[in-house]
Amino acid sequence: MIVIYGIKEKLNPIKAQLSDVIHACMQSVLGMPEDKRAHRIVPLEREDFYYPGGRSDAYTVIEINMMAGRKPETQKALIKALFIEIERQLGLAPIDVEITIKEQQPYQWGFRGMTGDEAKDLKYKVNV
Repeated sequence: MIVIYGIKEKLNPIKAQLSDVIHACMQSVLGMPEDKRAHRIVPLEREDFYYPGGRSDAYTVIEINMMAGRKPETQKALIKALFIEIERQLGLAPIDVEITIKEQQPYQWGFRGMTGDEAKDLKYKVNV
């Protein structure tokens, strides 16, 4: 699951395209299937979003929650692909994008009535 935060006036106009860019990177780097997009977009009021100095109102936070198992170099490749494609396709400077990957063990994920370590029919690999 991916959660995206930003100031609503800046995030709302680009949210569909940003979701497309993120999912395309997830597919190309992690091998995620087309139908595994799970994005939550949280447009915030300006007064509800505090961010570091040196950033513009376009500052956007992308939190990627995933099952543990991807190698550090795979995760770094994903982050770098996101920076490149978000800037190329949306014009969002890397200084205005923050990306975090939060890993949880498969037994800490629950979906379709089971935990992630019980799922044997995933259409993508976790250990890449």
